[in-house]
Amino acid sequence: MTAEWWATDLLSVAHRKSNALTAAAHSHKTRATGRQSRVRGAGSRSGGAKGGLVAGQTRAEVSAAGGPTPAASEENYGLHHGVLGPLETLAQSVSAMAPSTSPSLTIPLVFALAANATWFVYLLATGATLLVGFCVSRFARLSASPGSLYTYAADTLPPVFGVIAAWALLLAYVTTGASVAGGALYYAGVLAQQFFHWTPPALLILAVVCSVAGSIAYRDVKLSAELMLWIEVVSVSLILIVLAVLLFRFGLHFDLDQFRLKGVTVSSLGPALVLAMFSFVGFESATTLGNEAREPLKTIPRAVLQCAILAGVFFMLCSYSEVLGFRGESSQLSDSTSPLHLLANKAGISPLGVAIDFGAAVSMFACVLACTTAAARVLLRMAHARLLPAALERTSTKHGTPGAAVVLSAGLMFAVTAALAVSGVSGSEMYDWVGSLSVFGFLTAYALVAAALPFARRALGQHSHWVAAVSGLTVVVMVLIVIFDLRSATDAIHARIPWIYLGYIGAGLVWYWVRRGKAEGIETRE
Repeated sequence: MTAEWWATDLLSVAHRKSNALTAAAHSHKTRATGRQSRVRGAGSRSGGAKGGLVAGQTRAEVSAAGGPTPAASEENYGLHHGVLGPLETLAQSVSAMAPSTSPSLTIPLVFALAANATWFVYLLATGATLLVGFCVSRFARLSASPGSLYTYAADTLPPVFGVIAAWALLLAYVTTGASVAGGALYYAGVLAQQFFHWTPPALLILAVVCSVAGSIAYRDVKLSAELMLWIEVVSVSLILIVLAVLLFRFGLHFDLDQFRLKGVTVSSLGPALVLAMFSFVGFESATTLGNEAREPLKTIPRAVLQCAILAGVFFMLCSYSEVLGFRGESSQLSDSTSPLHLLANKAGISPLGVAIDFGAAVSMFACVLACTTAAARVLLRMAHARLLPAALERTSTKHGTPGAAVVLSAGLMFAVTAALAVSGVSGSEMYDWVGSLSVFGFLTAYALVAAALPFARRALGQHSHWVAAVSGLTVVVMVLIVIFDLRSATDAIHARIPWIYLGYIGAGLVWYWVRRGKAEGIETRE
């Protein structure tokens, strides 16, 4: 009886919001201007349940609901519309994922747990990512807005889940940016030691990385997308060249130990899968460009799936080749501070090893830039829904970017990493600890979007048992990964991370209820 009521309630919310979108498209109702009337909660403008999250229709949402074309909607959030082409949209997802950093930092960590099954773990992670990608891409065909996954969940699920999705996604992008800023600090130290035998001040490196990323993200989203694209193309190309030369030099053959998963225990695959998933997080961030991408209902779903597939193939190739390349070496892959540099030396092209280290550092910067871009647009969307102060909703007329939100995003990334650096935490530890926290945010948002998809499609008359089954499977997989993560905590710091995350989400819910209560109290007095 409880399960039946739950499904009915979800479907009712989805129907009310879908009907409101269609009504808004035909009647062209004006936006509410009173601050208090817009706070009442996440569904006041879209016809959702009382006290729910403001859905905030977009051009694409109106079109998908059967209304006018995207150009007919006035909901552009002050962003420049249609300035990014398909490649630039893809670049946002690729850069937020930072694929060129995983072969150097993440794959060795996965190998430490999975050994000969490293490539297989990445195969499982690719499958899990494709499940999420399927759900996200289906939603991206229906609507497009700066809120991305947050908007998908808020427009369909009961209000509290929309709020959770908002705070989870914001945390995910900010902590991923902070994590890779720590990675940039690590590689800056490696390169400085190689060339100058000097360790640069941590706070200086972090300040430069975060401030420059914030500056570029504020000035021009098209420029930042193009810059991120070329950085990743060059970095990934250098890695592929090293792996190809290595295989050519020593001969292309099958490593039977890897294919037979020799010496692998089933219990080690779960924790390894959690680490492997961190290589993929951010692949969906093209959805934050819903207003700035050209033909977003086509280019964004395509970018999400392309990113997941290409990254999966790349990670499996890198993991297999790195494990094979370290055969016969005195050091283990998991102990190497710069595995691709060592493999480049082994292949006889040592200059490329230095270039790859430099490329990894620059790729880390590109990821900070991509996360700043994504986090700023989530902040803008949250301010639009009155979850956050209205100042974060303002955009630059000249640049078409949310200036205050960009500054806050970059500032939070610097604050987190600076606090850790002052406490004596190294760049590699920042990458590990803060990255582990980000995974919880992404998994929460992924699971909520997957759960919302069947109800959103049914509300639009597009129900499919097959889509519902895939959505259900995706939710189960995300829950299992969280369980694996909880069970894999081997030290006190990692054991505290889930509690830190739950405390953060709880604080976000309290903030929402307090703001809603104040707004409703003001309206009652008026």
